[in-house]
Amino acid sequence: MKIICIGRNYLDHVKEMSSPLPQDPVFFLKPDTALVKNNKPFYYPHFSAEIHYETEIIFKICKVGKNIQEKFAHRYFEEIGLGIDFTARDLQRKCIEKGLPWEISKGFDNSAPVSKFIKKDKFSDLQNISFRLDINGKSVQMGNTKDMIFTFPRLISHVSQFITLQTGDIFFTGTPVGVGPVKISDQLRAYIKDELMLDFRIK
Repeated sequence: MKIICIGRNYLDHVKEMSSPLPQDPVFFLKPDTALVKNNKPFYYPHFSAEIHYETEIIFKICKVGKNIQEKFAHRYFEEIGLGIDFTARDLQRKCIEKGLPWEISKGFDNSAPVSKFIKKDKFSDLQNISFRLDINGKSVQMGNTKDMIFTFPRLISHVSQFITLQTGDIFFTGTPVGVGPVKISDQLRAYIKDELMLDFRIK
């Protein structure tokens, strides 16, 4: 499986990062070694002093697809959840300054904690799902899929023009405004609406 991450998919976050507004979805990959399940702790890596959280709605591909038309894309996923795209912001900044690829800041081991998955049929409108992240009991990031620049079907259709999607692949769909740092001993709890999806500690 692969982890397909969408960047710059919420307008306020694009402004927050002083990035240009994308005309098409921007994506990058994380390896399967980035995945963390079952609320296992995230261990702060020795190579960074500035790890940031990015809370994102995720979904899982349920069948193989290539060159998928947007109108059929809803057939390729059945479940959604929450994930944290941990980013070594200091490393990313250095890579950007030098014009280098920045996978080193995104794809490191354990950089993609994911929650359980919920059947998408539970939601009346996939483009109106609220979610949030609390750190040590304080809400630090809140978002809603209605604010996404590119919808789930558009993301699937676009990425599948370049990469064959396979059963079990996970899409991270972008983060809203409010990203920030974590530190050792922080307790992270993330919710879809009022349902607790992630609950783990930084060690």
